Amino acid sequence: MQINIKATKMELTPAIEATVTEKIEGLKKYFDNIIEADVEVGITTSHHHKGDIFRAEINLTVPKTVLRAEAETDDLYKAINEAKDKLKNELVKYKERLHE
Repeated sequence: MQINIKATKMELTPAIEATVTEKIEGLKKYFDNIIEADVEVGITTSHHHKGDIFRAEINLTVPKTVLRAEAETDDLYKAINEAKDKLKNELVKYKERLHE
């Protein structure tokens, strides 16, 4: 599986990259035929008075389709976790549809 990580309006640190890679690799236990993962993390806007709003978007390419999830929160790592959890549910549904 190939993992592409892109940062928008922020620096892509090794810690962020490691976290994203770990979370995406963890999705393999739900569906092992993931072809590619495109991950975009970033700050949505900078005009919020109470701090930044972080966004994580994950597009997983699997045979015959692309599964997508995104999340926005005040913490980047929480946004990555939420997007991963949404994708986990999508993968389980996709796997069930394949077996029917």
